[in-house]
Amino acid sequence: MSAEGTCQYDVSPDGALSAIRTHAGPLLVDFDETLYLRNSTEDFIDCARPGLLALLLLRILDILKPWRLTGGINTRDTWRICTISILLPWTHRRWCAKVQILAERYINQELKVELKALPRSPIILTNGFKTVVMPLLAAMGFRDVPLIAARKYSFTDPRDGKLRMAINELGAEAVGESLMVTDSLNDLDILVRCRRPLRTVWPGAAYRRALGRIYLPGEYISRIKRPGTGYIFRSILMGDFALWLLSSIGLAERPIVHFAGLLLLLVSFWAIYERGYVDNDLIASRYEADPTLTAAYYSISIATPIVQPWIWAILAGAAGVWMLHPEAMSFIVHSACWMTVLIATHACFLIYNRLDKATRVWLYPVLQTARSAALTVIVPIVPAAAAALGAQVMSQWIPYLVYRHTAGRWPDMRLELTRLMAYALLLLIGTCAFGTSVWFTWSAVALLLWNVYRARRDIYAVFNSARRLDRHPRMTMPGAECGPHGQAGNAG
Repeated sequence: MSAEGTCQYDVSPDGALSAIRTHAGPLLVDFDETLYLRNSTEDFIDCARPGLLALLLLRILDILKPWRLTGGINTRDTWRICTISILLPWTHRRWCAKVQILAERYINQELKVELKALPRSPIILTNGFKTVVMPLLAAMGFRDVPLIAARKYSFTDPRDGKLRMAINELGAEAVGESLMVTDSLNDLDILVRCRRPLRTVWPGAAYRRALGRIYLPGEYISRIKRPGTGYIFRSILMGDFALWLLSSIGLAERPIVHFAGLLLLLVSFWAIYERGYVDNDLIASRYEADPTLTAAYYSISIATPIVQPWIWAILAGAAGVWMLHPEAMSFIVHSACWMTVLIATHACFLIYNRLDKATRVWLYPVLQTARSAALTVIVPIVPAAAAALGAQVMSQWIPYLVYRHTAGRWPDMRLELTRLMAYALLLLIGTCAFGTSVWFTWSAVALLLWNVYRARRDIYAVFNSARRLDRHPRMTMPGAECGPHGQAGNAG
């Protein structure tokens, strides 16, 4: 993928073509997004079928990050392409059948003409994989051109990079006499060593992510709405799902089945809730003067179909309800209840997205209630869980309320501690109203411990910053009102 930014070796495409004509020494040509105007590795992976399974495999790799053991991010593509090649071995056959179309459509025609007119053969130097690039080069009409590329099952080649591969194949002297044409700032090490280093961004060159047309719940959240935050794990799994589980598992007859059923309901619910996020961004980009959208919204293409989220929601929801209510009549009734929740949540999100921001404040807690308490139409919860769910809604709504009334500035609030305090106070009110029995359940204690654990950093920060006024020298804060003896008055 092309690196952004500029460097001292930048030249225009015309300048690069002119330099190629006049250079007498070895000619090193990058492949991806240079001679081939796309990324060969991504296009190879895009041939994998079934696409959904391939995408799931890649997401598992992204979670595990095995490349941390093999030299870092430079070896990521080796893991990706080897996983696809081993588990979906027919992908290479599909790739070879498709290269002719890709070659005709995405070859850099201007560069091809110049290279074909040269009296000597250029050398293709790429971080791409030899077994992927070779058939594509042949389809482009460069079957006999020397190719220096990474071996498919080698972590050494991508870890060492193009410079080391070029020196190993050609020698340091030949590399030093060469002209290098590339599009990427990641090739600065070899550009520094070449006699004529050229960095050129070609018209029409584009990085296209593999399997971008395949829909998978959670893709939009993790890559567009909340990129780089670990939102699915930290907020949805460790937040929403943990709350669902602790609220209901104390009444479950089959805890393992209960866990699996709730997980399927979570997938079902978030397939629809995520669709609300997609609609929110779409409406903002169309109608808001200054929409709050991430940079990824403009740079990354994610499949956002309308029908497929509902297919996921219906199938996952039906499976979840069946696991929790396998009896026929109970399954039908609870499935109808679940579909009602999904439709109502989607309708609420559509209305919310089309209202002005000041009015959205009053619909926001409805969405948060659906997010936190949707499970209650399917499974019973312990009494203390009602307080926990209410605390969750309040901890989400209060910051949003402040945000909308402070010109769009998110307040620096301790959300986890806010939720803990709200839970403790609501539970205390419940105890006063219904007796101490609500305290004496392991679910109530588990919810309390879960809230304490989530708020542990906030608790530490508050205690660490707390000061007793009667143990410090008297001082008058700016703007404080003074009492009759010149002392600062009590603001509370």
